[in-house]
Amino acid sequence: MTEFLQRLKQRKLVQWAIAYAAFAFALIQVLDVIAQRFAWPDQLERILILALAVGFLVVLVLAWYHGERGAQRVSGTEIVILALLLAIGGGLLWRFARVSNAVAASIARSPDAAQRNPGSASPTIPVAAIPAQSVAVLPLANESGEKDQQYFSDGLSEDLINALSQFGGLKVISRNSSFQFRDSKQSSAAIGQALGVAHLLEGSVQKLGDEVRISAELVNAADGSTLWSQHYDRPYKDLFALQDDITQAVAGALKAKLLASSGAARQSDRPPSGNLDAWNAYSRGRFYDALIDPGDERRAIGFYEHAIALDPRYARAYASLSLSWTTLAGTFLGGEEQRQAFAKARTAANQALRLDPDAAIAHDARGLLLQWVDFDWGGADAEYRRALELAPTDSTPRSILGRSLATLGHPQQAISMLRMAITTDPRNGRTWGWLGWTLAAAGQLDEAEQAARKAHGLVPGSPFVSTGLVIVQIQRGENKAALLSARQIPGLWGSIAVAFASQGGDDHAAADAALQNLIAKQADAAAYQIAEVYGLRRDPDNMFKWLDRAWDTRDSGLGRLLTDPFILRYKDDPRFAAFCKKVGLPTTTDAKGMP
Repeated sequence: MTEFLQRLKQRKLVQWAIAYAAFAFALIQVLDVIAQRFAWPDQLERILILALAVGFLVVLVLAWYHGERGAQRVSGTEIVILALLLAIGGGLLWRFARVSNAVAASIARSPDAAQRNPGSASPTIPVAAIPAQSVAVLPLANESGEKDQQYFSDGLSEDLINALSQFGGLKVISRNSSFQFRDSKQSSAAIGQALGVAHLLEGSVQKLGDEVRISAELVNAADGSTLWSQHYDRPYKDLFALQDDITQAVAGALKAKLLASSGAARQSDRPPSGNLDAWNAYSRGRFYDALIDPGDERRAIGFYEHAIALDPRYARAYASLSLSWTTLAGTFLGGEEQRQAFAKARTAANQALRLDPDAAIAHDARGLLLQWVDFDWGGADAEYRRALELAPTDSTPRSILGRSLATLGHPQQAISMLRMAITTDPRNGRTWGWLGWTLAAAGQLDEAEQAARKAHGLVPGSPFVSTGLVIVQIQRGENKAALLSARQIPGLWGSIAVAFASQGGDDHAAADAALQNLIAKQADAAAYQIAEVYGLRRDPDNMFKWLDRAWDTRDSGLGRLLTDPFILRYKDDPRFAAFCKKVGLPTTTDAKGMP
């Protein structure tokens, strides 16, 4: 032992070891900073650390043979030892990487992975295999040379989406999501992964006077290979027949068959008369309707009315007109202006159902009126279920039915339905927003915040969506962050969000002022939200007073009563059950209130 220790001293093995350890420690700190800046995967950092550990053994061997001896050639014995160390170290790195990947995959597949590690995967959509029979129709490129012709290529794309949705077993991504990849520079594999599909239908359209030229291509998303492609030059008057040809060719390539469900009915955007000008006007309306803005909603209304003037039997245009009026009135209007808008929406919905009782969108329109205007919660739920029966592959009926389930006090059922809607519409900001609100009602705040941020990222200009994020931040006790978010929201919803967020801070004067400002400016339009503020202030007397006023003004916000964390703080108060009975809602709910 004495001789061994003497050799250690001679070769300065301890000094070499300490020097290498210091060097490795410093290098790890530098690598950690670089990894954070460039978002390196954790796996790469772990492999580098293991490589440094193997290097430590190599340094010990070199120190033992070369400590104080000066430079000399490496002997055969040393080469064998170093080779063995590198082989063993490389084997350990390979095995570690393989085991880590297997564990990560196992965690990702685990159903409760999101609860254990919310940052590891999306908690709102379970990881699922991409079905082979799945397709996203990307917006056809407008090659007409005129920007105002964009609606035309979008209308063709949406008509293809609706037509392909009639095939059973074929997952078709909705317009809301697929259109977000307009002019995308991402690879087909990245787009397919983002949308959860195995195939992409892409192409271009050019309208030249009385002629239309369409190029279409069906590709395998994983590798970009072409499964089918075709170039068409047809008279403009044959546009619908051309769309049918493309639909049949794509369905044939995917071996899809038409829906065989007894309750389903064919859904189409086309006017019954085949009037291409009416379809053009409707397509323009859809273009603006998708922008989620009050000004654009009014533009959409104008185009829907023009489509109806061109074809008075255009049921789908009436239904879309009704939904636009209801959405505009319930989200952005108040007082007499709101009541007139609701009346126009009701007239349009009734006409749509008279013209085509099997149009799913018409039942959605009537259901929304029953819910937001008549407060006939059961009647609305029945309309939404009928719409889903008629269009079982459409994400819109699922999304609206999910909201209805939340209204009736079943947040967990609502979450499941909203998740199903997101499966075929994964980039719909509105649905993500509702999912965030409903997750918050169920007390799943980590998931709720992720959903709310997802919604905000998809529709950053939507005041409704942004207010949902503020509510989640308030529930989490993040008062400063909530107030910062609220101050960035414009208009009516900005005043509401600031009033919400101000209540949790130490500045009581600012909280009082924000509430009084909301009452002074928006008493008729935001009676329900004023009641929410009083719930936040722990003032149940004023809360119930403003709830009664919300009922008197028929505030559509009452649909959130059974999933509202601010109001449900007082669900054990006898006045809560009495109010529920008065407005026709159940007196119990699975949702949770704030402590």
